[in-house]
Amino acid sequence: MLLAYYYINKRKFSFFYYVIPLCHDIFLSSLSLSLCLCLEWKKGKVNPIVSSLRERLRLKPMALNMVHDADGLPRIILTDPTGSSAEVLLYGGQVVSWKNERREELLFMSSKAIWKPPKAIRGGIPVCFPQFGNLGSLERHGFARNKLWSLDNDPSPLPPTNNQSSVDLILKSTEEDLKTWPRSFELRLRITLSASKLTLISRVRNTDNRPFSFTFALRNYLSVSDISEVRVEGLETLDYLDNLMHRERFTEQADAITFDGEVDRVYLSTPSKIAIIDHEKKRTFVLRKDGMPDAVMWNPWDRKAKALPDMGDEDYKSMLCVDSASIETPIVLKPFEEWKGYQELSTVSSSYCSGQLDPRKVLYGFH
Repeated sequence: MLLAYYYINKRKFSFFYYVIPLCHDIFLSSLSLSLCLCLEWKKGKVNPIVSSLRERLRLKPMALNMVHDADGLPRIILTDPTGSSAEVLLYGGQVVSWKNERREELLFMSSKAIWKPPKAIRGGIPVCFPQFGNLGSLERHGFARNKLWSLDNDPSPLPPTNNQSSVDLILKSTEEDLKTWPRSFELRLRITLSASKLTLISRVRNTDNRPFSFTFALRNYLSVSDISEVRVEGLETLDYLDNLMHRERFTEQADAITFDGEVDRVYLSTPSKIAIIDHEKKRTFVLRKDGMPDAVMWNPWDRKAKALPDMGDEDYKSMLCVDSASIETPIVLKPFEEWKGYQELSTVSSSYCSGQLDPRKVLYGFH
């Protein structure tokens, strides 16, 4: 405030003009606010110089690092000062890599993944829209994961990500899409990377003149040390639809879910947090979600893995899908309505295998 007073009374703007760029961001922000308040009080309006200062002090979004891989697919690299990174393809709007600060890969990618369109890429985080699985007339898991997305230059009304590493993508219906699914839509996806955390915000807008419904999922292929050493907490006592039993409805009886064979289930009305505990790696994935009430759990085990052409025979041992989804009750949008789904994946160190970690503390945030 003293500096602002000095400026108003002595008219020494040149001093501030050359000193301001050298000051710390916090000092700049405080000084800019003081100048604005004083000038507005003195003259009843904002000086153009103040407007210029405000613009200079506003945080700018980080520039995108886009490269083209060997197959020519545009790939966006997100990085965090801690050393973590993520890679996103415009093809499918799909996250295909997420590494922590120690450069350890956190997402599973099939050893036989097909990276050429129009095939879906088995691994990472595919977007399932407007249909999950075979619950409809479209191709399995819909067409969003097989389309080339674009950078979204108008992600409003989401707030700016400021200094976080992020990218906004958009997929709009095309004439080809309308032949198979005659609904006009806009599907947006914001992917944000921060320390030990990957956040995806999905939005679907109905741009048609009539209502439509859809199912949706973010299929999270998580990398684990050994599927037989994994334990999932947070789905106890919940009802689920078992796709291996013709979608028959059951209630989960186990204290926690462990794996000794194929699993393909849709858990219903799930909590906002689910913990996936990897005993061998002493690492816990924490899945937080909103707007997607269901959770899908999938591992093909040995027999089905061998039958999948884009999956290695032994790949099932090092992966587990725990998806954020809205499946049992389709989402219905009236014309120009928008739906939003939120997902956050994070990791915490755990030593549950030595009895030092109570997974309930991880699940409910007391870690």
